[in-house]
Amino acid sequence: MTCAAANSLVELQTAIMQEDFKKAGDLASALLTQNLSKPEKAEVQYYLGLSQLRQGDYAPAYDTFKKLIADRPSTEIYDKAYVGIVDSLYMQGSYEQALKESTGLMARRADSELMPLITLKVARANLKLARWKKARELLQKIITDYPESFESNVARQLLEEKQYFTVQVGAYADKTRAEKMAQELLDKKEYAYVVETRSNDGKTLFRVRVGQLSTLKDARTLENKLSGQGYPTLIYP
Repeated sequence: MTCAAANSLVELQTAIMQEDFKKAGDLASALLTQNLSKPEKAEVQYYLGLSQLRQGDYAPAYDTFKKLIADRPSTEIYDKAYVGIVDSLYMQGSYEQALKESTGLMARRADSELMPLITLKVARANLKLARWKKARELLQKIITDYPESFESNVARQLLEEKQYFTVQVGAYADKTRAEKMAQELLDKKEYAYVVETRSNDGKTLFRVRVGQLSTLKDARTLENKLSGQGYPTLIYP
């Protein structure tokens, strides 16, 4: 690697840490035209896929991660890239395929340092498919087997969720703002309510949600309706 390329790699790593994914993607694309060693190329490809994923370019991210896997990277990069594949599918709403890929990864990489995260991916896909019992088993496994992990806190929060789908349209530290948005939706004849939760850093958040739906199809219909009205939407769980 040339000195200029080495400096660009440091700049790329900094952009990733700063979550400047547009800059990171541009730097990664430029670096991939350079004469890199196999480990360097794998690292840069991973950052490119991550940048695409974080910018909402899910299909290109999927292709980037698949290409990286095909190049047989190190075990560490392999695990991270495969998680990227799962995330790309999940964010495109391909929950069955995301479940298949994440379950396969869990079976192949039982000793992975990313196992708490991989298990959480499998649990989340099961939740989206309304496979409540299996999802809850996996969430409890994370809490039991990896109690000190970041994923353990997420699993506890997900276990508190009710077994139905709902559409979240906002999350606020200010309860008054949340209640105001909920009332706005109630005035539109939507079944809106406020749920008090805690974020991963322990802060209280007031989440505005709409509906209690038994199927993902109904939740998606409601999500499309609300997003069409300008609300930022996210289906839970």
